[in-house]
Parts: sequence; C-alpha cells; structure tokens
Amino acid sequence: MCILNDIYQDITLMTRKRLGIVQSRGLGDIVIALPIAHHYHQEGWEVHWPICREFESHFKDAVPWVTWHPVTTDQGSFFLQQPQQILNRLGCDEIMPLYQALTGQDYHTETWFQHTKFDQYKYIRAGVPFKNKWGLSDCVTRQRDREQHLLTAVRQQLPNPNDPFCIVHLEGSDHRADFDQSIIPAGMQIVEITEATDSIWDWMAVIESAHAVILVDSVYSNIVEQKTLLDDDSRYFIPRSHIGLTPVQINHWNWLANTSLNPASKTIQVK
Repeated sequence: MCILNDIYQDITLMTRKRLGIVQSRGLGDIVIALPIAHHYHQEGWEVHWPICREFESHFKDAVPWVTWHPVTTDQGSFFLQQPQQILNRLGCDEIMPLYQALTGQDYHTETWFQHTKFDQYKYIRAGVPFKNKWGLSDCVTRQRDREQHLLTAVRQQLPNPNDPFCIVHLEGSDHRADFDQSIIPAGMQIVEITEATDSIWDWMAVIESAHAVILVDSVYSNIVEQKTLLDDDSRYFIPRSHIGLTPVQINHWNWLANTSLNPASKTIQVK
C-alpha cells in the first residue's frame, strides 16, 4: 500500500502544472500578488517565481510553497527577460506577467487597463477574484521566534518599554513622505520601521503590539491592509502616488496629507 502511495505521489508531481509568475519587484507588488499565486497553488499548480536577489530573504522561509528563483538586478533585464528565461527553461505551462506597466511592453492595450487600479489589474490578468487579495494571512508562514526577538529589541530601546508606542514608516520606494506630526499625542513613544532585519515579516508582532501605525503607501501598509491588522481608528495612511498606482483598501484608514508629495502624483489638477 505504501508503495502504491509513493507511486501515486510521484505521478501527481510529474503531472502537476507549472505556473511562472513574472513580478520580480517591488516588495509591495509581490505582497499584493501573493494571494494570486496562492490561488493557483491551492488548485494544485507548482508555482515558480523569479524575484530580485535582494528580496529572496523576505520570502524564502515565509512563503515556502513557492519556488523562488533569485535574479540579478541589472540595467533592466531583471524585470522581464531574466524571469522569462528561467521560466521557459523550467517548461512552465503558463507564464503570467503581473506588471501593470513596463517600458517597451504593451500591457496598456488590455481592455481593463484604463479603468482599474494597478492591483485590480493584476487580479483581472490572473483570473483570480479580487477579494482574494485580503487572504494574505493564508499565504505566509509566520516566524514567531524572529518576530518576538525584534519586538523585545524594540521595547528595550524605548524610554518606557511597557507604555504604548506608535509605529511610523515613511520610506516608500524612491520617496520619503512627511506629515503634520502634531497629530501624534505629546509623550507618545515612536518606533520607526527600519531595515533592521532581512525579512519584512519580522515586524508583524511589533505592528500588532502598536497603539497606532502611520504608514506611507508601501509594503507595510499593504500588509496591514491585506491582513486587516489593528483597529479602524489606529491606521493612518500617507499617499505617495496618483490614483491609478494607489492600492484599493477595503478597511478604514485615516488619511493624512503628504507634505512632500510630488505634484505629478495628483491626477486631477484643480485650477
């Protein structure tokens, strides 16, 4: 009976379809797209995903059901050419680019391009219900020991380790946001998210322990939104992109003005 089971498992592995995902960066886009990959994984697909080498540590252990393929970040081939070469060599049954826009590519010709936000675009392209975006918790294996280690280190650096603290994250891609900090109550302890670890998921316990979070549109605001962390009155969002590149939110956020926002990020110009 055991031999038959082994044979059946071998046949199943041989006949599983292979899906290749093309979304080598950035961190926020990969997090947004994880539930897309998980949808296919649950349907029995073998998922292969080339990502920039510097991002591999964020996903290798946290998302072990994907086979991650590191690519070298160069002058541009890491976006499309390197991933496609890897996925073609693997003989993927389907290769799915999830970029909404890429220089030299004609993704904009898709019917829905002019009428959706970039995260909606990915899900329509993948044929996955958009509501799945908020199933991120099912996609990620939490590393509780690492989370607790960082939480302990953060608390030890606070003047009053047992008192409430507010998390602030202002770095988003090539932009550093700013806001009117008078909204933070006097005496509130502030913890700014830094690149202190090589995994974005190490911050989960810190975020869950926070009194509030003030987050620029970035990978961390995506995680808080997609996992529905904290209460409605504890989430503050700082935009950095125009409407088409700002992800859809179904949870309530308190929106703050970004005092360093690039004027080009305003799609509707008021005269």
